Amino acid sequence: METLTATEPEAMSAAKQRSLKFRHASALAKLMEERQDLRGVHVFADFVDDSVRWSA
Repeated sequence: METLTATEPEAMSAAKQRSLKFRHASALAKLMEERQDLRGVHVFADFVDDSVRWSA
């Protein structure tokens, strides 16, 4: 049987990961907006930038 304290670090870790993913996507979208010359350099960066734009 798991105790609440055993799952707290996992929950905090998951929340921290979500926060980092959001900050990373936000920073990438800002960078791509400022530097149009970067479009097409990395496919995944373009994908994240487009995803952020469509979800806004």
